[in-house]
Amino acid sequence: MEQRYRDFNTYLKDRFGCRVQKITLDAGFSCPNRDGTLSADGCIYCNQRGSGTGAHARGMRLQDQMEEGKERLSRRYGAKKFIAYFQAFTNTYAPLDRLKAAYDAALAPKDVVGISVGTRPDCVPDAVLDLLAGYQKTHLVWVEYGLQSAHDATLSRINRGHDFACFKDAVRRTRKRGISACAHVILGLPGEDRSHMMATAAALAACKVDGVKLHLLYVVKGTRLETLFRKKEYVPLDQKAYVDLVCGFLERLPADVVIQRLTGDPHVDELVAPDWCRDKAGTLAMIRKTLETRDSWQGRLSAAEPRGN
Repeated sequence: MEQRYRDFNTYLKDRFGCRVQKITLDAGFSCPNRDGTLSADGCIYCNQRGSGTGAHARGMRLQDQMEEGKERLSRRYGAKKFIAYFQAFTNTYAPLDRLKAAYDAALAPKDVVGISVGTRPDCVPDAVLDLLAGYQKTHLVWVEYGLQSAHDATLSRINRGHDFACFKDAVRRTRKRGISACAHVILGLPGEDRSHMMATAAALAACKVDGVKLHLLYVVKGTRLETLFRKKEYVPLDQKAYVDLVCGFLERLPADVVIQRLTGDPHVDELVAPDWCRDKAGTLAMIRKTLETRDSWQGRLSAAEPRGN
């Protein structure tokens, strides 16, 4: 089947000549939207576990997480090389020496060829970006920014604690150092319709991001979103609607933007709704089929200028 979007696996294989997989890491960092600096509540869709594995709370060292991940991903995917992915909470939100120690430990194995750091756009001082830029001499470096929406009213509604201007500034400073910047976006946020989500796609194209991750807004236990769902004040997207939105989003992104993810992976023991999001393979197949049926592709409606630096 013709490839209609630039997927992350192909991007990595083209760069390294083999299968490369991310190893998800939990370094025990916190979040200013959790520790009281901005808020003690977090975003409305995030519970106390965040998006992490809980490995740090179970006492697993980063080195042990790396080794366990390499063994599992080698067995499942035949991966030969790996990227250390700092995922849980805000992975630039700590003193510089602690960050450096964590990054150095994860990058020590010879078969680890890159680092990807998940964070917030309001938590990347220049000193941290300079630290990350230094790893580019020997490794691939990505910074993944939780944005979720380009609309300030939405960001306020979901309690993000930053605005879109903050994101644009973080991306500008990141790319200025030659570091690749990936934006995380959630489709189906409260108060947003299709026009809002397509406008976010156009805004990311204008920001010249290097990558995008798309997620469905699913409901997990222990969140304020669960409360809204139980009160029937929030209704998740159905699978068909989500697929249609993803395809429209892709059409508005430049063709060279790397698509790192098209749907999320909820912890099965925490998921409240919708049940269909457990079917990741089916959703991805529907996205590919819909693009084929439409005879559409990533970038078809993009008006972005050549990205450059």
